[in-house]
Amino acid sequence: MNIQALYHQPKSNYCYALNKETLVVRFRTSKNDVKNVKLIFADKYAVGNDPFAAGGLDDNWISEHFSADMRLERSDAHFDYYIHKITAKEINYRLSYIFKIEGTKTLYYTEWGPQTVLDPLELHLHYFNFPYLNDIDVHKIPEWVEDAVFYQIFPERFSNGDPTISPNKIESWNTGTPTRENFFGGDIEGIIEKIDYLSELGVNAIYTTPLFEATTNHKYDTIDYMKVDPHFGTNETLKKLVDVCHSKGIKVVLDAVFNHSGYMFDKFQDVVEKGPESKYYDWFYIKEWPIDFDKITYQTFGFEPKMPKLNTSNPEVIDYLLQVSTYWIEYAGIDGWRLDVSNEIDHEFWRKFRTAIKSVSPDAYIVGEIWHNAQPWLLGDQFDGSMNYPFTRACLQYFAWKKSSPQEFADMINTNIVRYSRQANLGMLNILDSHDTPRFLTESGADKSAMKMAALFQMTYEGAPSIYYGSELGMEGGQDPDCRRPMLWNENDWDHDMLSFYKKIIQLRHDNDAFRKGDFIHIPHDDLLIYKKIHENGSALIIMNRTDKIHSIELGLEASKLAGLLDDETVESTDKCFKLDIKAKAMHVFKIMD
Repeated sequence: MNIQALYHQPKSNYCYALNKETLVVRFRTSKNDVKNVKLIFADKYAVGNDPFAAGGLDDNWISEHFSADMRLERSDAHFDYYIHKITAKEINYRLSYIFKIEGTKTLYYTEWGPQTVLDPLELHLHYFNFPYLNDIDVHKIPEWVEDAVFYQIFPERFSNGDPTISPNKIESWNTGTPTRENFFGGDIEGIIEKIDYLSELGVNAIYTTPLFEATTNHKYDTIDYMKVDPHFGTNETLKKLVDVCHSKGIKVVLDAVFNHSGYMFDKFQDVVEKGPESKYYDWFYIKEWPIDFDKITYQTFGFEPKMPKLNTSNPEVIDYLLQVSTYWIEYAGIDGWRLDVSNEIDHEFWRKFRTAIKSVSPDAYIVGEIWHNAQPWLLGDQFDGSMNYPFTRACLQYFAWKKSSPQEFADMINTNIVRYSRQANLGMLNILDSHDTPRFLTESGADKSAMKMAALFQMTYEGAPSIYYGSELGMEGGQDPDCRRPMLWNENDWDHDMLSFYKKIIQLRHDNDAFRKGDFIHIPHDDLLIYKKIHENGSALIIMNRTDKIHSIELGLEASKLAGLLDDETVESTDKCFKLDIKAKAMHVFKIMD
């Protein structure tokens, strides 16, 4: 037995409250290494004091506890993960527990690691504890997010609805080449004019990059947090956008840039002028004065002198930014915030931010921009979810770059799932690309079948899928700024087959709980990606063949029939066995019929 692989940590993704009545406990072992993992648990005030016997636990001791064989939840490349759910009432919302591991030997895993014999006088020190299930600590995400299909908009490149407010010099919408500095004239009115298009596509939430006054085309260098950029419209135009979206059942999430401001932010300009005498001097991280733009004598986002870093531990900065964030919810009725560079801001600020936001709008969605494992921010006291770039990497590796096998892809997905609680996974924003990355179709070498398969996986995976504007039309683009090309509004330029496919899979997601909330269960195959989505309201089977070969397969399933959802294909079982011929570059989506 690989003892070094054994792992558990309470009050984490390994032990958390799913809701006010349920606790979830996970345990990790080396892959294919143990026969069984048993969870032994009780109310922390009811645990017995009998010692461990040399060969195991004393029978009387066990009888004073609950015990359950843990279920193998999933595996990745190196580990197996076991899981068990505990009804909180049966332990009076207070949990003490240890694990019994059976393999080449039998041992017990406690807070002090693997054990065979314990001193009875310190037995109570070995229990893992979830001291009390306090409802206020349960990670709750807005229910609407579980059912959302997002559409990400880069406003300057989406649609020009009011040419009278465009910058003085703009590029031709259809022929201009995006650079880091140029403008095309997209605005909020342009978004409003295209809401019917989004509604017909099937999306029910939009996320826009920053809308507030700034000097750049991307607007991540905020000048005025309380004012919509004049080239985009007015504060009233933003409120109109939200009202129109809400009338169509579409939520609106805006971008919050609180890690840094713009160089022309009036508070920073006061520091530029007055130095240490400025009352805003401590709003920023000034290394030396006078301020030198070229030498960058102040902390910034990256190495960008246009973006001085804000001191979010300063009480005045905290109060100001919280006023900004609650104002736009109260004034315009927005439905949440996407948080730029959120991992460079202190956790304490984000705890205060969550408290402020949820006190104004409990259903507001809070999603952080984090490109790596976001678990420290997803414990219920900060974010509802994060931009799921690890999900993006797995999809790029398998669908676009074809660098991983179906098993390796499933391993990456399973690794990502066990990083988080169930709630956090449902609150993730699952993206294939964004304004910060090359477009997925470009990364796949313009392989449309790869794009479709990735989109299908995105739409059948837990968490909220987010479509980067134009992906549904077959838009391409390399690294920033090329990924920020103007949206295609000439229908002659559309990939109508791709658009039709997106509409179909979006509707399938809306219609099937299994796609939105079902558990991902991989079925191994050397060449095909096969997985089930298991949900109490119905389950589904998805098969994808990215190869150029036809594959004939037999699948054993506890079902009588497979009903096609992408087409009218129906497959009957023979003694719970299904025989299928999977064509090259083909996708099959079935509803599993009992």
